[in-house]
Amino acid sequence: MSLLALVYQLVPDSPILVAANREESLDRSCPNPTIQSGKPRILASFDPKTKGTYLGVNQRGMMAAAIPRKKFGSAIGTKSRSLLCREMLKCPTARAAVDMAVAQLHTDQYDGVNLVVADADSGWVIHSSTQTEVVELNPGLNIIGNYNLDDPRDGRVGLARRMLTLQTLDSPVKFLALASKVFARGVTEPGRPSMVLRESGYGTVSSTLIALGKKPRDAIYQYAGGAPDVVRYEDFSPFLRDILSRGLRENRIRATNT
Repeated sequence: MSLLALVYQLVPDSPILVAANREESLDRSCPNPTIQSGKPRILASFDPKTKGTYLGVNQRGMMAAAIPRKKFGSAIGTKSRSLLCREMLKCPTARAAVDMAVAQLHTDQYDGVNLVVADADSGWVIHSSTQTEVVELNPGLNIIGNYNLDDPRDGRVGLARRMLTLQTLDSPVKFLALASKVFARGVTEPGRPSMVLRESGYGTVSSTLIALGKKPRDAIYQYAGGAPDVVRYEDFSPFLRDILSRGLRENRIRATNT
């Protein structure tokens, strides 16, 4: 299980605001985000085992995430979903990433997954279980877990929506301040949904907060390398601002040379 909330094209100066908790086997390490060189540069926490990522941002200001889900009636996938997410981050646009991912999913080499990808121009979710479906993100708050987008069957989706709409999300600072509390919410009562999961050998292993604005200097990237109710978020914003600034400079150089 994992959970991701994305406020899309609601805040004028920050069209992409993200909060995400990743759940995994507790023996899987979650290294701090690093910059992957090459074109485009990517900032993400890369899985030491697969070399892929479950959430990242590239220098073009595009984010992509992979959330595992169950897949029925098929053999176990031979390729990691984290590798597909990393390949999406190499695409020039969110629309191009969708087309590439759908083509890959049709090879039936991956387990079930929800893929989220967004840039300033478009945002999408790909549901891949027994079938593959592409859904366009609506402006505003979008929340996805292990079912479909905003699926009422997921108790955490409903809880996250209720808590994230207690305030007006009209600035990245407000969203990130609220999301950091919401996604660090532990168990309050037995049987009630919580944001942080703890089960036998399995649970919340990391949490990420991202704000992508129109200007690189306004970008924010905060990461907790463990359950956020016990591990503090660290600030990796300088890394994100660096790759976004590089991307902006390269775009200007290309425009000058054409």
